[in-house]
Amino acid sequence: MPSNAPLTADVPHTVLSTDTVSPANRISAWKQALSRAYVDLDLGVQKDPESWKGFLRAHRLGSLQVATEESDPVKVLRTPEGATRDGHTYIFARIQLEGSALLLQDGRSAQLDPGVLAFYDASRPFTLVLPEPHRAHVLMAPRPMLRLGEPEIRQLTARAIGDTPDSPPALILPLLSGLAQEIDSASPPVRERLARTVANLLSTLAEEHLATDPRPPAKSGPETVLERIKASIETHLGEPELSPQMLADEHHISLRYLHKLFHAQGTSVKGWVRQRRLETCSAELAHPDSANLTISAVAARWGFTSPSHFNHAFRKAYAMSPTQWRATAEAKRRQTADRIRSA
Repeated sequence: MPSNAPLTADVPHTVLSTDTVSPANRISAWKQALSRAYVDLDLGVQKDPESWKGFLRAHRLGSLQVATEESDPVKVLRTPEGATRDGHTYIFARIQLEGSALLLQDGRSAQLDPGVLAFYDASRPFTLVLPEPHRAHVLMAPRPMLRLGEPEIRQLTARAIGDTPDSPPALILPLLSGLAQEIDSASPPVRERLARTVANLLSTLAEEHLATDPRPPAKSGPETVLERIKASIETHLGEPELSPQMLADEHHISLRYLHKLFHAQGTSVKGWVRQRRLETCSAELAHPDSANLTISAVAARWGFTSPSHFNHAFRKAYAMSPTQWRATAEAKRRQTADRIRSA
């Protein structure tokens, strides 16, 4: 297993090597690390747990997370209870690097050998069977980032992508894998640019796969256009210059039609952007890996150029200041840790 090398302090991260954990606690520590980095997950291990090993490193870059994981054989399950418990709806893209994996979701199964990718959806149960020592990149993104509607996402899950030589996905995958690897060592500004490139490549892979799928295409219409616009907002969320005109130009629609799409959802373009920025800031402030970041740094990271404006908007949305929000989250974590220790 790789050494547990420290990451730069300015990037939120999760990192675990079971070499640093007592043998009796390795499986529980691995489950906790995966659930913290991804979503609520359960594990099944047949090998002697005390000799089992795993390593995980995860970078959160804007709305995208890029993780590298390797472990001995294990079964990873997203149960219906887990999906209900945390409510997360992220999309995962797994690039198998070494060893094999079997992914099961939506009544389908995908065999992942080295160099093959598959998407899976955290909003529904899935099973990932890893029958041998393995290594993989795992990319996690909000659903809108793929710029696909719900029918298209359900059509995409648990299908091996890149297993056909000389196909467009097979040519794109090595580039995607290389970018994911480079994020680990790049400087913070470069990481942000790499993350946007990775997100665009994921969307391209998904669209290419659906374009060659023999089944009827997914629906098009205002709902699909709106999903793609929301995906653009996720991609540019941290850019202060994000504006309705910029979105209208990017999607080749009129400014009037853009406002009409959001009005039909009971909101406005600026209102949606502000809501997503506040939601992302609140999640980051509550996350323990962000404790080293100042509140103004978190706000600036997500497009708020004025600390006073951010504080006012945050208090209006959550009925408490960002400082109080962070302190409340920390208190809850301590209470949970105390309950676990006393159990």
